[in-house]
Amino acid sequence: MNLNDLRVLKTKSLFHQTLVKLLKDKPLESISVSEICKLANVNRGTFYLHYDQKENLFEEYFMKVMKDLEDSYHKPYKNLPIQPHEVSPSSLRIFHHVQKYSDFYKIVFSAKASMSYYYMFYDKIKSLLEEVIQLYEEENMNIPLYSSYQANALIGMIMQWAAEDFSYSVEYMNEQYAHFLRMDPR
Repeated sequence: MNLNDLRVLKTKSLFHQTLVKLLKDKPLESISVSEICKLANVNRGTFYLHYDQKENLFEEYFMKVMKDLEDSYHKPYKNLPIQPHEVSPSSLRIFHHVQKYSDFYKIVFSAKASMSYYYMFYDKIKSLLEEVIQLYEEENMNIPLYSSYQANALIGMIMQWAAEDFSYSVEYMNEQYAHFLRMDPR
């Protein structure tokens, strides 16, 4: 199977969209392959041509979202020798990413979602922060502790934004995050 074939890409995109729709109402464990196929209007044989099980579909979609998150996070730092607190709000792309995948983030941060979604997202954010923070290591800074602190702060902002149904603009979220990064806690 050619993974760059337009038909394959469209089918996988349809499966991703269908999975997100179903996850809005129930956890992955309660979703069947039959439900996915019925809602997607695709037969089970097509599903099994692409995935061994529904968990593989979720993992593929999650990895797609995390790849976009990584690209969005790194964008302001590419080819620029700037520290996180020097980033311009207009160059931040993480909230654009969250808005693009807002349905997914509503699921991840809903009260009925598995905590494993949260921790998978947390681990990704923390590792992204550690990469950038290590470039600007300060004396006496415990990088794992600091990146954990920053990861939870950023996730807290995203959770609050999702809880308020993304009522703030991306620009406002960028401005607030940049403002928080510039604050000197000393």
